[in-house]
Amino acid sequence: MKKNIAIVAGGFSSEYVISIKSGKQVLSLIDTNVYNPYFVSITEEEWCVEIKDKKYPINKADFSFTDDNNNVINFDVALNIIHGNPGENGKLQAYFDLLKIPYTTGGVLNSAITFNKFACKAFLKEHGVNTAKAVLIKEGKPYKTSEILRQVGLPCFVKPNSGGSSFGVTKVKEEYNLEEAINVAFKEDREVIIEEFIDGREYSNGVVKFADEEILMPVTEIISKNEFFDYEAKYNPEMADEITPAKLPEVISKNLRNLSSKIYDLLDCRGIVRIDYLFSESQFFFMEVNTIPGMSKESIVPKQLEAMGLNPTEIIHRVIESARFDK
Repeated sequence: MKKNIAIVAGGFSSEYVISIKSGKQVLSLIDTNVYNPYFVSITEEEWCVEIKDKKYPINKADFSFTDDNNNVINFDVALNIIHGNPGENGKLQAYFDLLKIPYTTGGVLNSAITFNKFACKAFLKEHGVNTAKAVLIKEGKPYKTSEILRQVGLPCFVKPNSGGSSFGVTKVKEEYNLEEAINVAFKEDREVIIEEFIDGREYSNGVVKFADEEILMPVTEIISKNEFFDYEAKYNPEMADEITPAKLPEVISKNLRNLSSKIYDLLDCRGIVRIDYLFSESQFFFMEVNTIPGMSKESIVPKQLEAMGLNPTEIIHRVIESARFDK
């Protein structure tokens, strides 16, 4: 009997549209001769299965739905494609753990740590991974811009501590712009991280591990035509060059891929992840880990799989088969 697979997309954050695009692309990759895939859209107002132009409400008590013939359809695996809240921060993982439904990402702890940029950087720094200097401020708590800049300097980056796709991110060059940038970031999150600017080249590397194999994807160099790799550069192909494989000496590329493997294991990741770095003065600096990276045609991971000559359908199927819940 074929397994019922829920491709879960949408979410509660500004990344909703991107997640829907990724989810639709993943849905198209799944072989319906092998699985019964269903597209599940989640918003704060509505959880539903979308079949053609019709919606079927999800019963949140057991994550099932009832079809037109009054058959209750239960899911064997949740393929989580939600970028941001609640799919990437541990909330949905906890829900699936309670229901004992296998899912395709890391567990609650992995998701909570990796979604919190400051906590993730602090954890990896303790394990010898280079990171940029950073300061964390919280909504409603006093701060002094002069003290922040004493620690991180100018220019610096101001970001929501939890979030992705560069929403709410500002590059600050002058102190008088810092407070405005912090306010912009606070519109996305209740915590804001201010990071030192590292003048270097940006690279990204996809990783997926199975019980019998690890796949360290080719490194991609990202050359933004904007001030940095912002939302426009990420999703408008004309605003950034993404070179896969990156034009790096093989020894450096290998070192980066090995570092990605180490980070994947340290954080107890599962499924497909993408890790972003800056390369400066012969050193790689960890930026962030995307535990649910974009999977649309414009996204980096599908291009890295293509460069390896790997069939994305086969990879997605293997991810489905390796899904589990935490007891």
